[in-house]
Amino acid sequence: MKQIKLFLFALALTVMPQAISAQAPANAQSGVVEDLDAKYATNLLKPGTNAPDINLQTIDGKQFSLKSLRGKYVVLDFWASWCPDCRKDSPYIMSLYEKFAPKGVEFVGVSFDTKAEAWKNGVKKLGIKYTQVGDMKHMRESAVAQTYCVKWIPTVYVVDPEGKVVLGTVMSDKVGAYLTSVYPDCAE
Repeated sequence: MKQIKLFLFALALTVMPQAISAQAPANAQSGVVEDLDAKYATNLLKPGTNAPDINLQTIDGKQFSLKSLRGKYVVLDFWASWCPDCRKDSPYIMSLYEKFAPKGVEFVGVSFDTKAEAWKNGVKKLGIKYTQVGDMKHMRESAVAQTYCVKWIPTVYVVDPEGKVVLGTVMSDKVGAYLTSVYPDCAE
């Protein structure tokens, strides 16, 4: 009986690495970066769609309308201060802001924070300099989230000067690539 247990243990050791690697995502084996849009952004507004207007209050209580930015490229960053992925992504979005805002690209953060103090502290802690708007509702309860089909954050849209969606993604590097294609003089 002891020999059978040892045999099964030895067999398990030889089979286990193959079983584990078979369960790992393909990108872990191949080194290819997984396209998270295929997983989390399948229902976002498609390119060519008219970007729905957003009428919300800014973090300092002023009225904001997306239509007021017509004629410019706009990056809509859907996020929340409580979201770990959003906090991790924020420095990159800020670097895009620093690079493309001088070209006239507008950045608007659409927050799903439900507590004003947490929202304000998050913006301050992350050093976010661009316009922030929100309705003080959680993502699943927010009309703007439903209108923009946001089910995962961070989600980022790029809207063109005519008010059409040109990109909807959960991968901010795609935003950087798109903006660089529009403003090639900003390429690194």
